[in-house]
Amino acid sequence: MSKVVTLAIIGAGSRGSIYAQYALENPDKAKVVAVAEPRKTYRDNLAKIHNLQDEMVFESWQDVAVQDKIADAVIISTQDHMHVEPAVAFADLKYHILLEKPMAPTEEGCRTIVKATLDNEIQLSVCHVLRYTRYTQKLKELLNSGIIGDVISMQHLEPVAYWHQAHSFVRGNWRNQDQSTFMLLAKACHDLDWISYIMDTKCNYVSSFGHLSHFKKQYQPIGASSRCLDCTFKNTCAYSAKKIYLDSFDANCTLPSGVHKGFLEVITPNPTRESLEKALLEGDYGRCVYDCDNDVVDNQVVNMDFEGGKTVSFTMTAFTDYAERKTRIFGTKGMLEGDTSSIKAYEFLTDKTTSYDIEASDPDSAMTLHGGGDYEIMRSFIDAIRNDDENEIVSGANASLESHLMVFAAESARLNKEVVKIDLMLK
Repeated sequence: MSKVVTLAIIGAGSRGSIYAQYALENPDKAKVVAVAEPRKTYRDNLAKIHNLQDEMVFESWQDVAVQDKIADAVIISTQDHMHVEPAVAFADLKYHILLEKPMAPTEEGCRTIVKATLDNEIQLSVCHVLRYTRYTQKLKELLNSGIIGDVISMQHLEPVAYWHQAHSFVRGNWRNQDQSTFMLLAKACHDLDWISYIMDTKCNYVSSFGHLSHFKKQYQPIGASSRCLDCTFKNTCAYSAKKIYLDSFDANCTLPSGVHKGFLEVITPNPTRESLEKALLEGDYGRCVYDCDNDVVDNQVVNMDFEGGKTVSFTMTAFTDYAERKTRIFGTKGMLEGDTSSIKAYEFLTDKTTSYDIEASDPDSAMTLHGGGDYEIMRSFIDAIRNDDENEIVSGANASLESHLMVFAAESARLNKEVVKIDLMLK
């Protein structure tokens, strides 16, 4: 337990920097000793924050992999299509791995990563951070207590938020399947994994429907510009980059609900109003949402049939405010309703409702995203290495592979308008 786990950050963007924050808050448990990042500003920022030596700052993961082993573990937070090669390489070098979700954009890639980590007997934690929140653990505790009897069905909503869809999935890194992956894997991989974890049994069948319904050329207003800052509609369009980023960027950084500094740092490192304006004039994030090269869906539903006659309906939609995920679970003796920060349990026998408020995370931590899941997944990963105990990790190789297969099956069902049988994929 006295061991300080050393970490190499592979990809120093938003996610890598957030996970690295754990070492700053817990220097007795973890220490960042190296970074690999092709973008100089992001690379230098992380190196400065963690006081890294020049010889431990690299431009690529390959530069790290050719060294003698320089850390106990790597945090791989590169783009989705850049996971398989570094994950396999570092597994073969016996590094423990924290891997950003999704594992890979293809079923084959996921299986390749899982095999490499199991063959090399290293710890793998996939960043299904929703499993680790205090809210989720309380929900599991209540279900296991039998307060609502046997679970029969679930409704789960992922409200992406109108501006988040525009930021990440219309203008941003996950807008185009050829450049990243399909929407359900990029965004709702979290949710289907969480559903699998809560239902705690195997999914047998899935069906799905979804479309890119709104963010396309035919809905661009006549006379609109291809760039928001040049557009005559910039003060009347809800999706205007000027409205989302500039109009609300003031001395207090008051931004649309849910927009935080990490989103702005994706647009430009060390954002100021001036640097944001320049980036919006020249870069992807200033484009009209109706004139981008996006092709991922903006709404999708998935129906799932689990063992034991249990069913789940899931909805993902862009057209919401920044509301939290909402879940209703129906059992033989009652029902639960939750929104990631509170849970209400209604019991049929007594007609009584009990409310539970859940503190999202350590109030002293800066790692508050995903209901504190970012902090908790790092804590469990570091503790698993320090204690040599894989049970600390609840998003390991096999569990994550199973939920990824659910996602691939759902997308196949959407594309082919058919019901897909999961167990055929598990063999």
